[in-house]
Formats: sequence, structure tokens, C-alpha cells
Amino acid sequence: MKQAGVWIDHKQAYVVLVDADVVVSELIESGMEKHVRFSSHSSAENGTADDQRDNRFAVHLNRYYDEIILHLGDSEYVLLLGPGEAKGEFAKRLADKAPNLQIVGVETHDKMTEPQIRAKVKEYFHLSTRVAV
Repeated sequence: MKQAGVWIDHKQAYVVLVDADVVVSELIESGMEKHVRFSSHSSAENGTADDQRDNRFAVHLNRYYDEIILHLGDSEYVLLLGPGEAKGEFAKRLADKAPNLQIVGVETHDKMTEPQIRAKVKEYFHLSTRVAV
């Protein structure tokens, strides 16, 4: 049984993979820059500048989320952590792209260091295993 934890926001994600006693983590950066305001010039054919910006943002996020899904590999269970909307958006993307991967929890956590994320994921799955027995 392979377990994973993901701390995610729109700028970066830490993926923590737990398999037996082996814990591996890695940072994935989105390459997302701050939401840039474009001028409000628009053409009726292409939608408003805001619509175009939002579409580019959504396409970029989907690529970022898909990259994270690739890093989850053959994990069976995943715990999602993060401060804002990204963890919910990622959960929806997971349901579409990796329906066999079971989301076992979604928790709100502000900024965490990599060691804190690793410790949280290890603790979560260790406690889950003990309770299930």
C-alpha cells in the first residue's frame, strides 16, 4: 500500500510518498506568476481580457496539477494539505484524472516547511494504520 501527502498552493507543491518505512519528498513549482492585470481592451471574438487571463491561468493550473499527479505514481491513498483553494481544485482534478487514487483527507494548513509536511504525512498515515488494526 503506497500512501502520499501533498501540500499545495498555486505556486508550489510538496509531494511526500510513503511506502513502508521509506519516505521521499520533492518540491514541484508551478512557474505561476502573480495574477497580472491586463488592460481591459477586448475583442468580441476572443472574450474580455479578464476572460483570456482566467483561461490562461486555468490552463496553466491544469498542467501544474497534472504534473503533480504524475509524481504521485502508483499511490493508492493521498492526504491533501494547503492554505487555500488549490487543494480543492487539485482534488477535483485528481477525481477526473486519477479516479483510483483515494483522497483520505483534506486539511487546511498555512505555510509549512518540508520537514513539517513530511512529519504531518507520516503521522497521519501511522495513526490511520494503528486505528484500522
